[in-house]
Amino acid sequence: MKLSSSFLTSAAAEAFVILPLVSFAQDANPYGGFKVPPLQVSSEFPYDHKFIEFLGSQMAYVDEGEGDPILFLHGQPTSSYLWRNVMPFVEGDGRIIAPDNIGFGKSDQPELDYTFGDHYAYFEAFVTALELENITLVVHDWGSGLGLHYAAQNPDKIKGIVTMESILAPLIPAASYEAMPEDLANFFRTVRDPETGRKLLIEDNFFVEGALPGFIVRPLAEEALDVYRAPFLTEASRIQVNQWPNEMPIGGDPAATTEIVANYNAFLEGTDIPWLFLYATPGALNTPEVADYWAARAQNIETVYIGHGLHYVQEDSPYAIGRAISDWMRRNID
Repeated sequence: MKLSSSFLTSAAAEAFVILPLVSFAQDANPYGGFKVPPLQVSSEFPYDHKFIEFLGSQMAYVDEGEGDPILFLHGQPTSSYLWRNVMPFVEGDGRIIAPDNIGFGKSDQPELDYTFGDHYAYFEAFVTALELENITLVVHDWGSGLGLHYAAQNPDKIKGIVTMESILAPLIPAASYEAMPEDLANFFRTVRDPETGRKLLIEDNFFVEGALPGFIVRPLAEEALDVYRAPFLTEASRIQVNQWPNEMPIGGDPAATTEIVANYNAFLEGTDIPWLFLYATPGALNTPEVADYWAARAQNIETVYIGHGLHYVQEDSPYAIGRAISDWMRRNID
């Protein structure tokens, strides 16, 4: 894991205690440690951004092609840039749309608390403003929270769902820290602590400088990391990065997201909307065991293994992801 020298503070060094999954990935890496495998991942972003204003702020987004929308939703601490090597695979399958969440990427950073409710208000306004129907959702991390909540509330607008490293049962909502895998429990205890979390995430920018490259098996190119860094160059610009871990429903807190995630988990068990569940090994949130959990419960699900990866699988296996989505859409989405 390559870190800038400015990041190597004592607090940041202590934080590596909560990232044992990185060591596990290195040990299990079929390419041998962090050596670059033959297939390179491009750092170039092949799309132009558009901008739309509502609720007093602008949101940036990619909008390319024609047909029913394929809506790519990113999470923490990324942006539409995360999907740069995945979206080209489905360019012929529909209209590609990828927003930058409010406060992230090239979108504005208004003065908000950046709770789930704040993010959802902008996301819902975005979907309404673009008049999106017949949506195929492609979601990751907190993008899954936003997208799956929308799907549960508006199932008539959704014709397909693709998830990867998403916020799902049986892990989330977590009944307690003790009910979570020890590594993840320690991670969230640390970043949710009012003092330690603020030090790491706001002062040291740990989520961008440490957690992001640390939860990718490949070495993340400096050019790519610079893009991810760009929205968060000051402490004032990292409030939203600090808030997202505090929105994760653990032990019933916060109550709002606990209810939201439980509700869309129930929706996913009952709906017959086609669902493509992508997973990697060892994974972080969506392990092979989670894939098995949903394969036994969902009504219309297909699980596909995309290779070796941790959480930011779009940086590890973008081509496997893109091919899997395109193939699945041709077979399942009219």
